[in-house]
Amino acid sequence: MTKKVLFINQEIIPYVPERELSVMGKSVPQAALDKGWEIRTFMPKWGNINERRGQLHEVIRLSGMNLIIDDTDHPLIIKVATIPQTRIQVYFIDNDDYFTKRGMTTDANGVEYDDNGKRAIFFARGVLETVKKLRWIPDIIHCQGWISHVVPYYIKTAYSDEPSFANTKVVTSLFPKDFNGNLADKFKQSMEFREATIDKLTSYSDTFDHTELAKLAIDFSDGVIEAKADVCEELKQYAAEKKGDNVLKYKDGNFADAYEQFYDMLLGNN
Repeated sequence: MTKKVLFINQEIIPYVPERELSVMGKSVPQAALDKGWEIRTFMPKWGNINERRGQLHEVIRLSGMNLIIDDTDHPLIIKVATIPQTRIQVYFIDNDDYFTKRGMTTDANGVEYDDNGKRAIFFARGVLETVKKLRWIPDIIHCQGWISHVVPYYIKTAYSDEPSFANTKVVTSLFPKDFNGNLADKFKQSMEFREATIDKLTSYSDTFDHTELAKLAIDFSDGVIEAKADVCEELKQYAAEKKGDNVLKYKDGNFADAYEQFYDMLLGNN
């Protein structure tokens, strides 16, 4: 049976400028496709994405849901495009409040958005609700980038009984630090949804920074990948302590075989 991987990415070339994270956003799903895996790929519809050049179009049947965060409704808009010269179809999570006409982590003056935490929450729930609508059941969910770090927590709490995710293994890739500030003073309260209750977060600092958010992702993931050599030592050590053998060290060069073996190990296929 063909194995299925859901990639939840922060960024993917050519839709955003090229850097390590956006390159991996494309190359990891491509490697899985080349290995014969069935994939779905998601990223935010950041405001710097040129919809016309990227040939994005809205998927009406998937759009229209309202997600409630802090008692406020936020409409979910789904767009889709195919990366040129590939078979990778990308679903984009969009919303006028969180993504339209706004940068990734900072504004045009380099100031970090004070609602980055709520943007991550909306993105996580938007992806998971859309996958449910697609009636597609992934074997592996692979998260890349800080904007995806809320996903493992929701998979193991609020969505743990959903048929689409009940038996899914979650993988988080660790990258170097990508923002300097804190998400928000009330980030924990904003994350509350169904079984994702605030009492499950008592061990975390009330002020979430990049490291604390990565620790949340590690704790609720089944496996962790050191995607780059310069991941901070604190997170490497934390992952080793929490996940033991379920940590894939950084692979210089061709990573495709190592990632496939790691997926198979988590699925019990070794």
